Amino acid sequence: MEMLAKIVVGLVAVEHLYILWFEMFAWETKGRKIFKGALPSELFTPTKGLAANQGLYNGFLASGLIWSLFIQDPIWQANVALFFLICVAVAGSYGAWTASKKIFFVQALPAIIGIVLIWLCR
Repeated sequence: MEMLAKIVVGLVAVEHLYILWFEMFAWETKGRKIFKGALPSELFTPTKGLAANQGLYNGFLASGLIWSLFIQDPIWQANVALFFLICVAVAGSYGAWTASKKIFFVQALPAIIGIVLIWLCR
């Protein structure tokens, strides 16, 4: 169960590194494809700076999750992972509430699964 929890933490981190990449560096290309229909095409260029800022925050979430995987003390490892997974779950839930229900399933649900797995390991 502990290994499964770490795998989920790693997958959530990789997902947020991907979000960092497309929001910071590929907003006008990949971002258009990801948000096709959800955001008018003419808004991608003027919102490039805003998307990059969001991408940076996603990078911080990924960094915290990756950091948690290298912590040797099991209690601290779980606490740090839980903190960052809760941040992801809250952000994903807010995004689902304010932007698109899909965000819940793509971001919040994997984080919630990670939270449950870590709690089950305690």
